[in-house]
Amino acid sequence: MSTSSSPTSARMPANRPRRSPLLLTLVSVAILLIAFIAFTQVYTEVLWFRQIDAANVFRTMWLTRGLTFLGGFILMAVPVWLSLHLAYRHRPVYAPTTPRQENLDRYREAIEPLRRVATIAIPAVMGVLAGITASANWNTILEWINSTSFGSKDPQFGLDKSFFVFVLPGLRLIGNQLGMALLLALIAALVAHYLFGGIRPGEQKGVILTKAAQWQLGITVAVLVIVQAGRLWLSRYDRMTAAGGIVPGVTYVDDHAALPAMAIVAIAAVLVALLFVYTAWKGNWRISIIATITLIVLGGVSIIAYPALLQQFQVNPSQQSKESDYIQHNIDATREAFDFDDIEVTPYEPSTSGKKGDLRKDAETAASIRLLDPNLVSDTFRQLQQVRPYYSFPQKLDVDRYNIDGEMRDTVISVRELAPSSVNNQSWFNRAIVYTHGFGVVAANGNQRNPDGEPLFMESDIPPKGDFPEYEPRVYFGESSPDYSIVGAPKGATPRELDYPSDEKSGSGQVNSTFTGDGGPSVGNVFNRLAYALKFQDEQILLSDALNDKSQILYDRHPRERVEKLAPFLKVDGDPYPAVVDGKIKWILDGYTTAEDYPYSTPQPLQQATEDSTTASAPNSVATLPDDEVNYIRNSVKITVDAYDGSVDMYQWDKEDPVLKTWMKVFPGLIKSSSEMSGDLMSHVRYPEDMFKVQRDLLTKYHVTSASEFYSGQDFWTLPTDPTTKASSGLTQPPFYMTLQMPGQQSPSFSLTSSYIPARSSEGQSRNNLTGFLSADADAGNKQGETAEGYGKLRLLQLPRNTTVPGPGQAQNNFNTAPDVQRSLNLLRQGESEVENGNLLTLPIGGGLLYVQPVYVRSAGETSYPLLQHVLVAFGEDIGFAPTLDEALDQVFGGDSGATAGDAGTEDSGDGESGSTSGGDAADSKSGSPDKALNDALQEAKKAMEDSDAALKDGDFAEYGKAQDRLKKALEDAVAADPSLAEDAAGKDSSAPASEPADGGGDSGN
Repeated sequence: MSTSSSPTSARMPANRPRRSPLLLTLVSVAILLIAFIAFTQVYTEVLWFRQIDAANVFRTMWLTRGLTFLGGFILMAVPVWLSLHLAYRHRPVYAPTTPRQENLDRYREAIEPLRRVATIAIPAVMGVLAGITASANWNTILEWINSTSFGSKDPQFGLDKSFFVFVLPGLRLIGNQLGMALLLALIAALVAHYLFGGIRPGEQKGVILTKAAQWQLGITVAVLVIVQAGRLWLSRYDRMTAAGGIVPGVTYVDDHAALPAMAIVAIAAVLVALLFVYTAWKGNWRISIIATITLIVLGGVSIIAYPALLQQFQVNPSQQSKESDYIQHNIDATREAFDFDDIEVTPYEPSTSGKKGDLRKDAETAASIRLLDPNLVSDTFRQLQQVRPYYSFPQKLDVDRYNIDGEMRDTVISVRELAPSSVNNQSWFNRAIVYTHGFGVVAANGNQRNPDGEPLFMESDIPPKGDFPEYEPRVYFGESSPDYSIVGAPKGATPRELDYPSDEKSGSGQVNSTFTGDGGPSVGNVFNRLAYALKFQDEQILLSDALNDKSQILYDRHPRERVEKLAPFLKVDGDPYPAVVDGKIKWILDGYTTAEDYPYSTPQPLQQATEDSTTASAPNSVATLPDDEVNYIRNSVKITVDAYDGSVDMYQWDKEDPVLKTWMKVFPGLIKSSSEMSGDLMSHVRYPEDMFKVQRDLLTKYHVTSASEFYSGQDFWTLPTDPTTKASSGLTQPPFYMTLQMPGQQSPSFSLTSSYIPARSSEGQSRNNLTGFLSADADAGNKQGETAEGYGKLRLLQLPRNTTVPGPGQAQNNFNTAPDVQRSLNLLRQGESEVENGNLLTLPIGGGLLYVQPVYVRSAGETSYPLLQHVLVAFGEDIGFAPTLDEALDQVFGGDSGATAGDAGTEDSGDGESGSTSGGDAADSKSGSPDKALNDALQEAKKAMEDSDAALKDGDFAEYGKAQDRLKKALEDAVAADPSLAEDAAGKDSSAPASEPADGGGDSGN
């Protein structure tokens, strides 16, 4: 035996699998590489925050995340581990006496090798998951720790509202985590005690527990029930924001049934927990189980069944009177939470017929009416001011105002940004080193245009020239900047960054420059280059000889994304806008602080409220707010991002907001006082568009302040769809910035406006007459650190319920169906030209409501762009249609509106009816402007048609023949002015007039 077994014993070590040193080395290298890549992601973030002088923000965020992860891990892992550990430690030791026990004993032996691993692994995995959940709520913990009093109490419990906004979410988070941990610990204890013999089936019936199992299970259940009692007690406060009732918040049934029942059940649960402690001591489970079942039945009856019966048989028959106080709480809280509780409501009975001189009192507003549509003229800016294909303009331009020669002018403005995808040679050197920035701003007068329909620029060209003071034109940080650029060089080095093209004959045809600011982390050393090469997965950052010891890497360059990264507690307005401020281009943004637990307030889905036709048509320029539901919002912070070096400045705008005060405790020094804002910056601050959208959406219902009227819902409104888009789109009309003077206002101010129509009926029908007009004073003034007195004032004009004033949809329909208007537009559409309707503005002037819509004409071809050729005006049922706003206003107001519009006199310089769709060829005419000639011809054709109709009605065929000759001559003149009309004009000459006598004098417009 010994001799035969010896060789086998000697061979056994040789047969064991040997671990390959190469495999171990590869695994180790892979682990180290993964760890290093993870390290570089954190390291580059540290560099980014240090560069913008916000290392404390990064440190606070990640330290809190780490601590909350650790807290969540411990809260989950420790109870589960302790449960498994105690079950094993106090396992019974006995010899199996039944076949079932023998089978179970063999099963225990089989899993014994895995027990130690499982005892550690199971709690660890659960702890990691709980830690991740907890760390995702790091902001909730910080708000709780640094909470600030609101200074007002809720009407139900009499607690400061900060308890609901800051404290309750933290308590809820801990209660949920602890409840789940104890539930899993109980399950772990049951399984472990069964496996280790602490729980076993009785020989006859029932279950036998060891004393240790009895104590562990009893105490665990007792603690779990106490935690659940605490969660039930807290859920009483959750009813302050609960949906499902007639309005969000506590209702009559909650107050008189559900809340008292929840308190009683919570107290009863504590008594049941004490019974489980008694059970752990005495071992009598029956009484505890009966008590638990009784508690569940009590909860079901008192919290669910009884309130439902009370609702059905007592509240529903008298719901208006029963719920009146609670509806009023909701109205008051919602108006306060969304900051429109002090809105100024003015009954307004508009006139529907314009008379001569009616605009005399509104002359300043009329002179400021904006004609340029920022949603349409992007292509015009691109064709006239792009200069090179690698520059671009956004889909939607921005509206601001500038003081030019002592006069404030509404302005359509945009940055000439770099378009990285349009660079011809897409080499890494070009993308990262050469094409690094855009150049300058382009701005046009909002209420004027050139005779050919092009914008009248006040700032344009490269290098910039115009009415703006000198400023730094280079744009390294913008809405379309590259993912990253590498800039900077030692003094005296040859510039490599393309600044702008040059037409100088001597030279390379371009002017280069070198970035001299402090805009990004250094990549002047090998380690940082390696870190960023891994971050951007681009080896050229490490290998290229284009980098030097002064090189910086610029990234996270979109203004909104840059701010969101620096201040994650803010929600940032979706439309950053550029302004030339103190010699620099600054992106101006609005930051919002929000909450989800403001008592009694109605929650508002931000994405839905901020979505309109503009966000749908220009998503790259204007974004919606995140898809969050909040019931409190404040525009608490004004923010600037320097377009040259990316520096971010945040200013405390709302000095009373408790949410902002809380975060200023968390991140001291991050937000400056608004007193540091320069007067130049103040002059470009405006009322935020997204805040206004949220408020106007809520005001469709919450303009009603009486609980009884709110309950009836008969005066609810809705927002009109944008009549300039396809009818099937159903997209809301966006708000508009413009300068106007609201009724009761002392003088015109830069404002943000929107209108209302009646809410749809239950059958889905809606009248499109105007019911309300909302305006927010958007002018913050121009004094350093001092906000203008009227800034942010919301004014609501409330029209009579039986008003016949057309809403935007009706106004657009009236434009589209007016025979004279359509006759002229049909001529404009001849050939391949397209007519595009601009934004439909509503203005409460002249004692009524005035609609103004610019009409653009775009020729065919890839290089076409819209030219402003006509203006439509409506006042009541009266419609004006002319080449200029000034003339159209006169048409509506008896031949003399009493005011002079900003484009007055444009037609005298050769204004076009809209025949000029070739981008300025009219200037080459030998006999004056073809636009002017076309305009005159169309006007003569219109007069000839009217005379033809009159002659036919009078039976004067001689006069009819003369009018037809004039019509033919006018159409020939129109064709001569614009040859693209030749085909259709010839058809009209031969057929249209000849058919009219045979029809017995039909409408000449047909």
